[in-house]
Amino acid sequence: PHTDMADFREVFAKAKHIAIITGAGVSAESGVPTFRGAGGFWRKWQAQELATPEAFARNPSRVWEFYHYRREVMLSKHPNPAHVAIAECERRLSKQGRSVVVITQNIDELHRKAGTKHLLEIHGSLFKTRCTNCGNVAANYKSPICPALAGKGAPDPETEDATIPVENLPQCEEDGCNGLLRPHVVWFGETLDPDILTEVEKELEICDLCLVVGTSSVVYPAAMFAPRVSARGVPVAEFNMEATPATNRFRFHFPGPCGTTLPPALARHHTEIIS
Repeated sequence: PHTDMADFREVFAKAKHIAIITGAGVSAESGVPTFRGAGGFWRKWQAQELATPEAFARNPSRVWEFYHYRREVMLSKHPNPAHVAIAECERRLSKQGRSVVVITQNIDELHRKAGTKHLLEIHGSLFKTRCTNCGNVAANYKSPICPALAGKGAPDPETEDATIPVENLPQCEEDGCNGLLRPHVVWFGETLDPDILTEVEKELEICDLCLVVGTSSVVYPAAMFAPRVSARGVPVAEFNMEATPATNRFRFHFPGPCGTTLPPALARHHTEIIS
């Protein structure tokens, strides 16, 4: 792959439908803990031990403590220059009749906070809940999400579980339901929402430029999105700290922090007509 920014900028200037696929790397620069890899523990567990339907069935209180902690952390985090550059690019290009779609694996809503409008959150959101009884999905920005979780969720390995009774955990507010709520995120062992996947497929079929930003290209099915686009001859540019298993399939690779590499890549090109 090339690291020629001028070459990338020529392709960018002509693109009409840009798909931007983002992963944990774009949020890491906002100080968001990833819970993956070395040191990625909450108490004595890694995310894949808590983010499963089985863990929730066994111990909903512990899983809610984990997600309450993550929600509270996110309320103090802000979009970084990479999020801002993407949102600004979408706003600017839409005035030119060009489209930008962000397909993200992140559940932190930082793209939304930055102002991105056309956003497909394939793994759900920390700030949505789903009822385990009636299935209703709702946005929820309460802090704490329920009184019993106030002050709970400390990540220190010495912390005792709060063991909150199920009836005091977040409850559905639909008429007369009162079902137990769960985070509306895709857990390990669960499949992605088919409606969202259909939308993703549509966007990937029409895009004429694809950016892969801050993703290790190892989590499926998202890892296959950009290689498939590349296979039909569409330029793909990867912005990541290091090379990934998919790098050799792409036309461009720009190493380094996304907050540094992305803003100049997406800035207004001199040939753009701004009305």
